[in-house]
Amino acid sequence: MFQDASDLAAMAEVLGRSSDYRVLRRLVPRPRSMGVSGHEMRIGILLDTETTGLDHRKDEVIELGMVKFGYTPDGRIIDVRDTFSAFNEPSEPIPAEITALTGITHEMVAGHRIDEAAVNAFVDDSVVLVIAHNSGFDRKFSERYWPVFERKAWACSATEVQWRQHGFDGAKLGYLLNGAGYFHQAHRAVDDCHALLEILDFDLPTTGAPALAVLLETARQKTIRIWAEQSPFELKDSLKRRGYRWSDGTDGRPKSWYVDVCESALDTELAFLRTEIYLRDVEPRLQTLTAFTRFSCRI
Repeated sequence: MFQDASDLAAMAEVLGRSSDYRVLRRLVPRPRSMGVSGHEMRIGILLDTETTGLDHRKDEVIELGMVKFGYTPDGRIIDVRDTFSAFNEPSEPIPAEITALTGITHEMVAGHRIDEAAVNAFVDDSVVLVIAHNSGFDRKFSERYWPVFERKAWACSATEVQWRQHGFDGAKLGYLLNGAGYFHQAHRAVDDCHALLEILDFDLPTTGAPALAVLLETARQKTIRIWAEQSPFELKDSLKRRGYRWSDGTDGRPKSWYVDVCESALDTELAFLRTEIYLRDVEPRLQTLTAFTRFSCRI
């Protein structure tokens, strides 16, 4: 009978060699360490926020988690430099559905404030990249609370890696972690950061390189935001199928459908608008985005 950790590890090893079984191991966060220094080393931060809702303009952060790590320009993770985890008491009670999702209760956050000076010290000048698994969400909240994030380049591990093309059925964090061979306690900020670290360090079967390498390649590219202003209402479904999203204009941006495309796809997208939407020659409003502006509500 298996009784201790070594016995269980041996059992897992045997099961893992069989094509009839998959073994998931509990994720144990990597210890803090300092890898070999060199001019090719970069410092990044994995970030996750838990909030009282989805609206970055009125909902509040209740937890911030970060993991600082070293990596090489070609996407190899070297070490974990530091971690940050803090609660924040909101001005109103945490909604029941948020507590059910995250496990965070009013008692856990009562009396807590996230110290801006501590955040600034953690996100220092050595940090060249911030990664979140939904940067379109986390960056907006982070910039609202801590302006230091406005000056950083950001990447999104959920949208800037085409997970389906690499053999996964979706981009949910827990699913990707299972694909890398682990399970963890989900929806707690710093735990999700540790999970994301292992996902990005996982060698993709399609490339043989870590997922971080694919993410870095995408994040370094410019994208173009195309605003399909005054497009015919009856063609909104065509725009939605094409990947366009709606801006209601309440945050200072145009009230319009828009889409982000890579530079190489710009001409194709403009041709689609001219032939399928406007049925005439038009010059839509264009914005060039980089990792320093992408996902920000300032754009």
